[in-house]
Amino acid sequence: MGILELDQGVMRGFIFGLVHVSILIIGYYSGWSINRLLKLASNGHIAGIIGAVIAHIFADLIAAALDPTMRSAALGIVFGGIIPLLGIPLLERYVTKSEQHIMVGDHEDIEKDLHSSHDN
Repeated sequence: MGILELDQGVMRGFIFGLVHVSILIIGYYSGWSINRLLKLASNGHIAGIIGAVIAHIFADLIAAALDPTMRSAALGIVFGGIIPLLGIPLLERYVTKSEQHIMVGDHEDIEKDLHSSHDN
């Protein structure tokens, strides 16, 4: 058994990482966005936060299910990703965000933000 085998050593989780990041890249380039759907139901920055978290949870679930070295951890990864969502109402109420804070959101929103900051 070599150190580079996928089920052990430094390559453990390789498929997870490959699939997880590939899903995010495909989502970015395809324009598919959970944020866009959530903006219909809430204010923009909350939708951006929740959309990013949900997208990562789905990507984690798919990646863990496809990676034999991570498959047994898939449910724990999903629950571990969901639990921090419960803190969002507290953070929204008690944490003041910087005026310079950049929220990751839809491509158009980021482009609009970037152009508006250069026009000032």
